[in-house]
Amino acid sequence: MNRESPESGASPCAAVPPPTPAADRQRVLLVTGMLGAGKTTALRVLEDLGWEIIDNFPVRLLDRLIERSPTAEGSPRPPLAIGFDCRTRGFDPARVIAQVKALDEREDVELNTLFLDCSSKELERRFNETRRRHALAADAPVDTGIRAERELLAPLRRWADLLVETTEFTSNDLQRVIRERFATEAPEDLTLTVSSFGFSRGMPPLADLVFDMRFVENPHWDPVLRPMTGLDAPVGDYVRQDPAFNEAFTRIRDLLLLLLPRYRTQGKAYVHVAFGCTGGRHRSVFTAELMAAALRDAGFSPTLLHRNLGSRAADLLEGGQRREK
Repeated sequence: MNRESPESGASPCAAVPPPTPAADRQRVLLVTGMLGAGKTTALRVLEDLGWEIIDNFPVRLLDRLIERSPTAEGSPRPPLAIGFDCRTRGFDPARVIAQVKALDEREDVELNTLFLDCSSKELERRFNETRRRHALAADAPVDTGIRAERELLAPLRRWADLLVETTEFTSNDLQRVIRERFATEAPEDLTLTVSSFGFSRGMPPLADLVFDMRFVENPHWDPVLRPMTGLDAPVGDYVRQDPAFNEAFTRIRDLLLLLLPRYRTQGKAYVHVAFGCTGGRHRSVFTAELMAAALRDAGFSPTLLHRNLGSRAADLLEGGQRREK
């Protein structure tokens, strides 16, 4: 029978709102665990991933924090991560679990709990290494506080949707796990910059990898090539003729192709590779251009910069020095 037909009177389903679309649900992650197990690191990574972060929030106010009204069309709610631990005011694991159960019943909320754990021995080592006092052992050995905290948090540990054990983790290990599990979208590609510069005008302060090309024969000493730059074909031909250049370039390229994916895996967002020569107009420019092309062929999208290409003082800087090989 049609529940909405006039013969049936008021529909018994009339007061039931339609399910909230998944895209409109508020995604909430409760982040808790043992002190020293990595909560601060996890929250920092979540913030980098686009989550809104609140740390040491009174969990009893959780239902007031989460909005009930839908957002405007085209304005999805950002995911929300809430950090708390045994130091949080009014912390009560049983009450937290009761609130989570109630929120789980709401159609407009997608709520999960992340618990970060670590062996007691490793936590004790970390506290002793940083000379921090445990919040539950102000006047007692740190292991006393750890035991008390573990007993207090046991219900939350059993209840949590996701348990991450950080005993054997470095900070980078934990960051990678958080990115893999909680990225809201595909990770952005590595932002790669390839640049040239002149050592005579100072090192680039923010370069991650610097390669000194002054071992290559200097085009500056050829009167015909001197006014040209590494963007000109005759200068490139001259640099390529150096017996050391091709092998050195190949080894540097292979090194970058090894390192750049590793940087990306470790979550490094920016990498700056710089090539230097004396004045920053010939050898470094040509090498940077050639390397950027090689990296594009390998699937990267480098930005190419030439810091000193237009410097007018190049002749004075290089001409005042002894001829270098």
